Amino acid sequence: MQLQSILFLILAALVALAIVGFQYFYKKEKGGKTIVYLSFFRFIALFGLFVLLINPKLTKKSITVEKTNLVVLVDNSSSVRESKNLLETSIEEITSNSGIQEKFAIQEYSFGEDLQALDSLNFQEKNTDISKALSAISDIYNTTNTVVLLLSDGNQTIGDDYEFYGSRLKYPVYPMAIGDTTKYEDVFIHQVNSNKYAFLKNKFPIEFFVSYQGLENKTIPVGISMDGKEVFTKQVQVSAAQKSQKISTFLEANSVGVKTIRLSAGILANEKNTANNSKTVAVEVIDEKTNIAIISNISHPDIGALKKAIECNEQRAVSILKPKDGILDLDKIDIFILYQPDISFKEVFTFIQNKNASALVIEGPKTDLNFLNTVQKSFQIETGYPIQEVFPTKNESFSFYDTSDFKVDNFPPLLTKSGSISFLGVNQTLLQMQIRGVDLENPLLAVSDGEGSKTALFLGEGIWKWRLQSYRNEGSFENFDQFIGQLVLYLSDNKNKTRLTVSFEPIYEGSSAAKVTASYFDETFVFDANAALVLTLNNSKEIPMLVKGSNYEADLSGLTPGDYSFVVKVSNTNLSKSGSFKIIDFDIEQQFNATNYNKLERLAKVTDGKLFYPTQRSALLAELNSNLSFLPVQKSNENVVSLIDFRIVLMLIILALSAEWFIRKFNGLT
Repeated sequence: MQLQSILFLILAALVALAIVGFQYFYKKEKGGKTIVYLSFFRFIALFGLFVLLINPKLTKKSITVEKTNLVVLVDNSSSVRESKNLLETSIEEITSNSGIQEKFAIQEYSFGEDLQALDSLNFQEKNTDISKALSAISDIYNTTNTVVLLLSDGNQTIGDDYEFYGSRLKYPVYPMAIGDTTKYEDVFIHQVNSNKYAFLKNKFPIEFFVSYQGLENKTIPVGISMDGKEVFTKQVQVSAAQKSQKISTFLEANSVGVKTIRLSAGILANEKNTANNSKTVAVEVIDEKTNIAIISNISHPDIGALKKAIECNEQRAVSILKPKDGILDLDKIDIFILYQPDISFKEVFTFIQNKNASALVIEGPKTDLNFLNTVQKSFQIETGYPIQEVFPTKNESFSFYDTSDFKVDNFPPLLTKSGSISFLGVNQTLLQMQIRGVDLENPLLAVSDGEGSKTALFLGEGIWKWRLQSYRNEGSFENFDQFIGQLVLYLSDNKNKTRLTVSFEPIYEGSSAAKVTASYFDETFVFDANAALVLTLNNSKEIPMLVKGSNYEADLSGLTPGDYSFVVKVSNTNLSKSGSFKIIDFDIEQQFNATNYNKLERLAKVTDGKLFYPTQRSALLAELNSNLSFLPVQKSNENVVSLIDFRIVLMLIILALSAEWFIRKFNGLT
C-alpha cells in the first residue's frame, strides 16, 4: 500500500476522533457509559465514511519471463521417408539442448496437407503444403516472439508457393534441408493436357511435356498406349540447354467407353527416380453431342462467358443466334438459353413449347417482363421494380443435383428489375437474392421440372463477373464452369426421372481422392436423408454411405491400387446402380528425387533466417543460442487491488448510525 494512503487513513482517524470529541466531550458533563457507546458508534460511522472517500488500494507487482517460441516444424510426407533416422536424430539433438531449453519455449508440430501437433512421425502424408503450415503458425503465435525451424526437403505439392508467402511472415524461418541434395539425371513427364470426353469416330488431342534434368545430350523414346495397346511413339532430343519438349498428337476414338491412356518416357541408364517417367489419364469416348443455342438481341460479355463455360465440356457445342434467324436454325438445338428476351422472341418461345424443349431464361434490365409473363406458363415475375443490385446466397438444401462443390464467396452483384416470382409445377431454388445484406425469399436462380421438359430462370445481368471472380478466388474458372455445366446437364436430361443417381471418376491417381457419391429421392422426388445406402465393392466388401450435405458419400481413400467394380443399393428397395473405376499407383511425393534447397534458402532470406543442413546442427544451435533477437523478455505486471469492500464498509456505517440512533432514543437523548 502506498505511504500516501496510510497517511490519509491516519488523518481520517484523527479527524473522526476530533469530531467525536467535540460533539460528545467538549464542554460536556460526564455521561457515563452511554456517551462512550454513542461516541464509539459515531467514530465508526465517520471513519468508515472517510475510508470510502480515500478508497485505499494495494499495488502488487509480479515479474514474469516470457521466452521466445521455437516452433519445430517437421515434414511428415512420404518424400522424406528415407531420411527418417536423420530427422529424428536432428529433432532430438535440437530439443534436448540445454541452452535451447533455457532460452526458448519449444513447440513441436508435423505437417503434410495439414498442421498437427507432433506425436510421432509415420511419413504417410501424400501431399505437402508448407505455406499452409506457416500460415497456421502465424495464426497461433501472432502475438508472441516466435522463430520457426523448418525441417523439410522443400518439395511442395499443393497450396500457395511458400517462397512468395514468406514475405508475409512476421517471424524468421530457419530451414534445415532434409534429404539428398545431389542433383541426379532425371527424365520426367509433367503437365498433361487432355479432354475428359471424346466423340466416337473422331480424333481427340493429347499434349504433355517431357523434361530432363542433367548436363548431357540425350535422346529419349516417348510412347503413348491406349488400353494397353501402343498407339504413338517418338524420339525426343533433350539437353542442358533444351530441358523440356512438348509432345502433341491426336488419337483415334474407335469405340465407346472409358479409355486408359498411359504416357511414358524412356528410363536413363543411371536414373534414380523412375516413378515420374509415366503418367496415366482417362478419356471417355461417347457417341452423342448436345447442341445449345444462346439467343439474344444484344451483345453482352455474359454471352461469351456462358459459351466458354459450356464448351469446357467437349460434349457440348454452343451457337449464338438472334431471335429472327429462323426455324431451320432452331430445329437442331437441344437446349435454349434465352438472354434478356423481349417481344422479338415470340416465335422462339412458340417453337420451344411445340418441341417441348428445355430452356434457361436469363432476365436483366433489358428484359420485357410483361411479354415474358404472357408468352410462357412456367413462372410469373412481378413487375414495376427499379433496377437494383442483388448478391447471391446458396440454398444448401437444393437437391435436384449435386452442387456441394460450388461456392459463391465474394461474388459481385448482378443487375435485375424483377419482383417476387411464382412457379407452376415442381421447382427448387438454387441461389437466393440478397440486397444490402438482407436475405430475401426471392430466387436468383431456380429450376422447375415440367412434363418432358425443364426450365431454369436466372434473374440477373453480369454473370461474366462471376466467372472472373472464380478465377480470382481459386486461380481457375473451374468453380463457375462446373456450375454452368451442371445446370446444362440437368436441362439436357429429359428422360424419366431416376430416384437414385451415382457420381464417380473412372480413374483416380492414388487412393486419397477416391470416393463415390450418390443422390437418393423418395417417391415425391424430395431428397431422402434417412435412407440406408450401401456400396458393395467387388461383390464382397460392403461400405455404408454417409450423408454429406445433399448427397451420400462413400470414402474409398484406404483402397490399394487396382481395378474395382461396385454396386450402390438402397436398403429395403429394388433400386441400385453399378459402375467401375481404377486406382493407379501414384504418389506425387515420389515425383521428386532431390531436396529443393534453393527454394528453402530463398524462404530463409526473405524472412531474415538462414538455411542449414543436417551436418550443420551445431552451427544452427550456436546461431539460435547467440542471436540476441531471441532473448527471453522480462515483463512486469502491476495489479492494483482495493483494500476495502465498499459494501461491507457501507453496511458498517449504516449499522453504526442505526445503533447510535437507537441508544439515543432509548435513553431519551436528542
